[in-house]
Amino acid sequence: MYFHDAKRGWAVGHDAVILRTADGGATWDLARSAPEEEKPLLDVWFTGPERGLTVGAYGAAYATADGGKTWRPARVLPGDMHLNALAGGGEKLLVAGEAGLLARSADGGRNWVRLPSPYKGSFFGALALRDGAVLVFGLRGRIYRSRDDGRTWARVESGVQTALMGGAVLDDGGVVLVGHDGAVLVSRDNGRRFVPHRHPAGSALAAVLSGTNGELLLFGEAGVQRLALRQAGR
Repeated sequence: MYFHDAKRGWAVGHDAVILRTADGGATWDLARSAPEEEKPLLDVWFTGPERGLTVGAYGAAYATADGGKTWRPARVLPGDMHLNALAGGGEKLLVAGEAGLLARSADGGRNWVRLPSPYKGSFFGALALRDGAVLVFGLRGRIYRSRDDGRTWARVESGVQTALMGGAVLDDGGVVLVGHDGAVLVSRDNGRRFVPHRHPAGSALAAVLSGTNGELLLFGEAGVQRLALRQAGR
């Protein structure tokens, strides 16, 4: 899911479904559905109010130039590896995926360059940070950080061995990653160092968002859960 502003947002998922909202998520319109393709969409990103890209399983990718009303097939890279996550700022985009796949675009997703990868395992998430760096994370607790648009990567110790599935940059600039076995990792220095925690329920977590009153909203196999930031190492 991606929101360009407080009102306009898009969500993607199984059956190649793309939804869009113009009222902050109160109501949603179906922009696309193609269950016959059997390619779930896994992430979506917009470089502005009109131009966006969604990516998914088996190399699936679709682009829009009209705010998500219509979508056309796009190509990120040859092959059919899963494209799991998008991150960016302005016209710069990064895609992370299966088997260490990393690629970047400098023109809003029109053209892509494959990047050297520091890891052969799958990446499940990517985040653009407040200081201009980017994080990718995935299997076995692996986290990597780049300050040069993905040309080089430095490993960041996570303190966990479980898969990291989702993350968010918080309103105060903090970074939180979540994953299997209730893993909750918190950074207060733009992703240079993470302190690992574990949600008491211990269930697999897939995504995280900033909540209200100093809380995190955690999404996973147990549904939506709340966690006070003070419990997660504020």
